[in-house]
Amino acid sequence: MAQSAGNRIPVKADINVTPMIDVMLVLLIIFMIVTPAIVAGFQASVPRALNPEKREEKEGEVRLGIDNVGKYFLDLTGPDGKYTGMKFIPEQDLPGRLTAIYAARTTDKILFLKVDKNIKYERVEQAIEIARKAGVRVIGAIAEQERTTQPEGH
Repeated sequence: MAQSAGNRIPVKADINVTPMIDVMLVLLIIFMIVTPAIVAGFQASVPRALNPEKREEKEGEVRLGIDNVGKYFLDLTGPDGKYTGMKFIPEQDLPGRLTAIYAARTTDKILFLKVDKNIKYERVEQAIEIARKAGVRVIGAIAEQERTTQPEGH
């Protein structure tokens, strides 16, 4: 019953590369799909809103504007209770001003953002990050009202 050394089947020492090739092909496909999305970056366009009713500003609202060259403007309620209009604020002063405004508020931590349509979205992201660090909890976008071709009476 003992086997002799001459009857042994030789052991194959080759590596089976088929599973490795399958894994590599799957990874190649994944990277081919993901890489263009990483390189392209995030793109966004601010939509126009169809607002049947125009809403007036309420007392105490804070509006942050960004003009077409990326400068910041704040519109606050003045000491007389009326809005000051958009006033230029240097970028280095913006975090401190927003922190001072929202530190005093207990419930209403809303900021309305009005941005020029030609500004890069990166600048909007910077403004949102500054506002979040200053204590803003809700950010509302001010959109341009679409014009309708219907007459006012209809």
